[in-house]
Amino acid sequence: MTYSAQRIAFMDERPDLNTRWVAPLDRFKRYAYHRVGNSGLVVSPIGLGTWYNFGDDTPFQQQRDIIRFAFEHGINHFDLANQYGPPLGAAEENVGRVLRKDFGAYRHELVITTKAGWPQWLGPNGRLGGKKHLLGSIDESLTRLGLDHVDIFYSHRYDPDTPLRETIEALDTIVRQGKALYVGISSYSAQRSHEAFTIAQELGTPLLVNQSSYSLLNRWIEDHLLDDLAGFGGAAVAFTPLAQGLLAERYLQGFDNVKRSQHRPYISSEAQSADNLNRLRGLAAIAAERGQTLSQLAIAWTLRDPRVASTLVGVSNKEQLAENLKALENLTFTEEELQRIDRFAVHDGGVNPWKISSEL
Repeated sequence: MTYSAQRIAFMDERPDLNTRWVAPLDRFKRYAYHRVGNSGLVVSPIGLGTWYNFGDDTPFQQQRDIIRFAFEHGINHFDLANQYGPPLGAAEENVGRVLRKDFGAYRHELVITTKAGWPQWLGPNGRLGGKKHLLGSIDESLTRLGLDHVDIFYSHRYDPDTPLRETIEALDTIVRQGKALYVGISSYSAQRSHEAFTIAQELGTPLLVNQSSYSLLNRWIEDHLLDDLAGFGGAAVAFTPLAQGLLAERYLQGFDNVKRSQHRPYISSEAQSADNLNRLRGLAAIAAERGQTLSQLAIAWTLRDPRVASTLVGVSNKEQLAENLKALENLTFTEEELQRIDRFAVHDGGVNPWKISSEL
């Protein structure tokens, strides 16, 4: 069933946009929402990621349509980073435009998250986890977004050259300044995550999330990280649940002659293996039995564990997002299904380019 937003007359600077968008009243009645760890924050099981398709190389109205559609269909979790573009910062600027045009009445219904740590500006302080970088980055992000705070601010990567306490102290400062309600880390190893959560607990501003790559072909967080997060009252947020697109139907006939996005990280030769192709086909057969596509199965599978609060998807249009949302129509797995899936799902299928940084 589709749900249409109500529309009322409103003059805009563009004649094709002379209506003011109003979200449907039943937007939060589609599926169950997830509490993030032991906190009071509740998020949609699928969040919209803006790593791709929200830079200046994508038409603004296309981005606007995706964000509107997401919210109309119950997504309240929108994930950004200062680096996302192109150019750097463009995703925050473009989402900020959408927020100003359409979401003034809905800001408190949204969970807006952003991050800092990957290279953002020139010079030695333009990246990683020093206080100067993180405190400067949050101010720039809030300016681009047009907000006075975000809901979660992340340290986007572990910094081996800065004392971890300094990084976590910066996150603590950001919360105490009112610039973020919660803070987290992203792509930290289980060991570094434990150290970070311990420091944050001592400072009195507990970390809430470790946002990590996680998929049927990349299960590293199951080894120790999930248990540790639960012990601290935190949770995981998964990104790349489709293994950079590998868990999409277009690869089921093989890896040759498949059109791939030129600006996404390259799917390595290791990932384009006969073993992985057999895994994709085996998983697709299970998905078909469940009435799902391979992609829908992959998304649903990441949500089977309550320690994963939300899984992020990236899309190029609202039709693709609608297909992803169908994963939520069947989130229940039998033990027999999980055992069969385990025959094909692996901890390292060559689809984790963040592996080196997460092992630091």
